[in-house]
Amino acid sequence: MTSPSSANIPDHKPRPWVDLLVSIIIPSVILMKFSGEEHLGNVNALLIGLAFPLGWGLFELIKYRKKNFIAVLGLVSVGLTGGIGLLELDAGWLAIKEAAIPAIIGLAVLASTRTRYPLVRTLLYNPSVLDVDKIHKTLEEHGRVGEFEERLLKASYFFAGTFLFSSIMNYVLAKWIVVSPSGTQAFNEELGRMTLVSYPMIAIPSMIMMMLIFYYLWRTIRRLTGYTLEEVMAPHLAEKEKERNKSSESTTGK
Repeated sequence: MTSPSSANIPDHKPRPWVDLLVSIIIPSVILMKFSGEEHLGNVNALLIGLAFPLGWGLFELIKYRKKNFIAVLGLVSVGLTGGIGLLELDAGWLAIKEAAIPAIIGLAVLASTRTRYPLVRTLLYNPSVLDVDKIHKTLEEHGRVGEFEERLLKASYFFAGTFLFSSIMNYVLAKWIVVSPSGTQAFNEELGRMTLVSYPMIAIPSMIMMMLIFYYLWRTIRRLTGYTLEEVMAPHLAEKEKERNKSSESTTGK
């Protein structure tokens, strides 16, 4: 039975452009352009810049508390970055922090393969995306469950590899770009520059790699079951697709 509080929680709809604007572009501009003493100053620019992703992360965490992993990760990342700047720690700690977070996630992905709920299964092969029961039934009928599980494990290793890539690239970028002492205007400017550069150099390649992993998983399902994508979509997604097709057909008919 669904509790009243959980029933009032709205579904989370991805807003990548809003995420990019609030969490990356605005903080980066503040750090690069307004950290001089004639504007906000080093500490104020850092605090205000960090307030945007921190506030956005809190908003996502409170409003969509069932889907809070990325929000919590963002809070941890922002908190560590802010602490390094405000406590004026050696800039080398920033490189360690930037590498540590994706490395920890990658290790969590690997560790999850030893549990009943590997992260790849939870994130990609789940009832909200695919008709899991239908797929599993067909795999059992064809006697190919073991082969599918092996490929799912391989997808988990690929998934962990994307975070290893992010960890290495984060460390290299941080060591390359952020060279000034923390707590200075130059440090804030370099931090903003690193944040901007990290998106096209790390985030986009990582997203492409994740899309390739999903494609690999889908090709595996198609080869082992013979189903098309439309045939294994989660029922609610398949229904939405049918409604969209009907709507487009009626519009074309007019």
